[in-house]
Order: sequence, then structure tokens, then C-alpha cells
Amino acid sequence: MFTGIIEEVGTIENIRRGSHSAVLQIQCRDVLEGTKTGDSIAVNGVCLTVTEIGQQGYTADVMEETLDRSSLGLLTKGSSVNLERAMAADGRFGGHIVAGHIDGTGTIERTWRDDTAVWYQVSAPPGVLRYIVEKGSITVDGISLTVARVSEQNFCVSVIPHTQKNTALADRTAGDIVNLETDIIGKYVEKLLMPQQPEKVQSRLSMDFLAEHGFY
Repeated sequence: MFTGIIEEVGTIENIRRGSHSAVLQIQCRDVLEGTKTGDSIAVNGVCLTVTEIGQQGYTADVMEETLDRSSLGLLTKGSSVNLERAMAADGRFGGHIVAGHIDGTGTIERTWRDDTAVWYQVSAPPGVLRYIVEKGSITVDGISLTVARVSEQNFCVSVIPHTQKNTALADRTAGDIVNLETDIIGKYVEKLLMPQQPEKVQSRLSMDFLAEHGFY
């Protein structure tokens, strides 16, 4: 589990692409402290397992499902990525509950400055927007942010200078694709209130069936 508080901005040093997967080699420093092989680090909001650790970074495997559902497949050598280690049991809960399992991607439609803050307007598919509520939480490329406005087509967040300075969001401009994870609580509440209905079985009972078996 993560909180959406970015610890470090890393750099993609190399990408080895397979037919249905990829291996990311990420240059970083801070998130290596206390990290061992098998630990989880969120990369732009996507939970990935550390497979190798070096002095100046680590590697992580990305499977086809993750490439299809996230923006990780668009990364290139030199790309900046937001990094966060899994939350320690004795750590501060600074953001909100983040699973690292994104719901989909969105597109930055436009940005503008409002005094010291920077606004981002992001379009998203209906299946994602249904869980986004005004003043609720949203994770954008792994960053825990508060939703300022939401419509049927998009939502807006206002980003303070500290977040701009300490995350890769400063590199994002109109047209860029970002990973989105909505508040997990809303999805669980919906599931409990609207459980999946069992599949209806087509009845074979008919007048012809009754006649065929001696019922008139």
C-alpha cells in the first residue's frame, strides 16, 4: 500500500522491451535506502516489484497487463518518473489509501497558473470519472491530489509549488498521458451496495416441451 506522497523523482536509464513485457532500469538514490529485492516501489503510481538493486538504481519487470492499462509503455530513456516505496507500518499517512493498481489513464487537456498554484485539467473515461468526486482524492501519476472540480468529461486539480518542484508533474503538458487511480473506498462501497447478480439460466420449459413429454 502507498500514500501518494512522492519520495523521489527517478530517471529511466534503460528499457528492455519484449514482445509482451518490458524491464525498466531506473536511476535513483533515496528510495534505495532500506529496499531489498522483492520489495514494491510505485513508478508513476504503478506498483512494481524490485528485481535487482544496484548502487545507482534498480530494475523492475512490467507485464503486458500493466503496459496495456498504464502509461508505462510510453516511457523512453531519460523520462522522469515519480517513485514511492510501499508504506511502512510505522510511517505517517500523509496522503490517502493508494493501492498502486491504476484504474486507467487520462489526458492533460490544459494547464494554467493561478498565483503560485498550477491547475491541471485532465480528461478521463466514464468508467474512471464515476468514482471521482469534488474535494475527494485522486492519484495522478502516483501523486495524491485533491479534486477541485469534476464534470462528465474531465476533472481539475490545483497543485502547490512544493508538489511541482518535487514531482515529475512539472514536466507534464497538454496532450500528455497520466496514470489515474481513484479512491479505493468508493469502489468497495459500490461493490457492497450493488453486488453482481448471478447469471440467469435460460429455462427449457415450454408448451412444446410439456406436450413432448405427455403433458397436455
